[in-house]
Amino acid sequence: MEHADDVGNVGRRIREIRSWRGLTLRAAAELSGLSHGYLGQIERGEKPVNSRTVLEALAMTLRVSPGELTGRPWAPAEPIDNEAHSALIDLEIALEMYELDHDPGCHVRPWPELRTEVTRLTDLMHVHADYAAQGALAPKLLPELHATYVRYPERRQDALLGLIHCYSSACFTTKRLGSTGFSAIAARTAQQCADELGIPEWRGYTAWLRGDATGQLSRTQQYTRSVRASDELTAHLDDGNVMQAYGMLHLSAALASAAQNDRDTTMTHLHEADAIAGRMDIEVGSFARLWFGPTNVGIWKVTLAAEFGESGQVAEIADTVHPEQIPSPSRQAEFWAEVGRMLVTERSTRERGMTALLTAEELAPQRVRNDVFVREAVADMLRAARREAGSRELRGLAWRLGLAPTG
Repeated sequence: MEHADDVGNVGRRIREIRSWRGLTLRAAAELSGLSHGYLGQIERGEKPVNSRTVLEALAMTLRVSPGELTGRPWAPAEPIDNEAHSALIDLEIALEMYELDHDPGCHVRPWPELRTEVTRLTDLMHVHADYAAQGALAPKLLPELHATYVRYPERRQDALLGLIHCYSSACFTTKRLGSTGFSAIAARTAQQCADELGIPEWRGYTAWLRGDATGQLSRTQQYTRSVRASDELTAHLDDGNVMQAYGMLHLSAALASAAQNDRDTTMTHLHEADAIAGRMDIEVGSFARLWFGPTNVGIWKVTLAAEFGESGQVAEIADTVHPEQIPSPSRQAEFWAEVGRMLVTERSTRERGMTALLTAEELAPQRVRNDVFVREAVADMLRAARREAGSRELRGLAWRLGLAPTG
């Protein structure tokens, strides 16, 4: 837990690692493409790190992973967050132990029971973002699904789909809780299962998943893989599921481009996703619980505007989006978190932004409390609050994020 006088210590970590590397402030700023003054403000805690572009550029300059700068995993402040972190070790052991074509030798329940459990895991993942529950369930399902794949040839397709969902859950859980290496392992294994399955939309899905898992380590690779995978799907766009996977891959390419500060390429892929969503006869798709469709593209527009630091654009786009149309509190929370963290940067919209952040936390507390950019935004508000007398709501949210003691 950070000391009250040391909230939002990303800047402090940057300063410590820069000094350890023997880089001057000016040299680190130039190598990262930042101004000398801006980096100084970040290191002194006067400015938050509020974009992937800045965080990843600094990590590249300092030759560390972005997680080294954010301090993840963060010490949990709430019991449910502590349960999520406690579940990580079992999940990491499971990711190391099991392999396709290897029978773990465990007892296997009848397929209807396993199918019900896989469905429950999928809801915990894509609807509720409950990492504690996923961390408890996925390690128990993985050996049974691997055994099913080996022992029952007639259930191989079902088992592969179940494994894709399990490894997706492991990917998101480990990533959100700060275990990037295991997230990459989970995403790659899910991709292996999809290759074995041979169904185009699931190959597209796992290509998207891998970009989501490892994009912060290489946006160039995320972009290349997303474009390559989307190109492979173009011959199958008469299928609704393929269409949704294709759209998500273009959104992944857009984010990879935005994180590299390439606005033109970002807009090219965003427009393609928008066009494919416009061809759908439903507002929200259901394939793989990705929720692709016009509403979700609207949420992505907010995310991309936030990445470019356009708070006014975020507010304008947000007024046109109705996230409640997506049957996922987790996805709705991601929308409100993006809106909130941007609106709190301006005094005129700070109250609206705070309301959005609290809404996001209520919808999916584990997801929001493990978002580095929400934490940076709240830490920045807390620093300002010490000068301006902050609200009780702000102090409560900061405590739940592990940024400040209750007093």
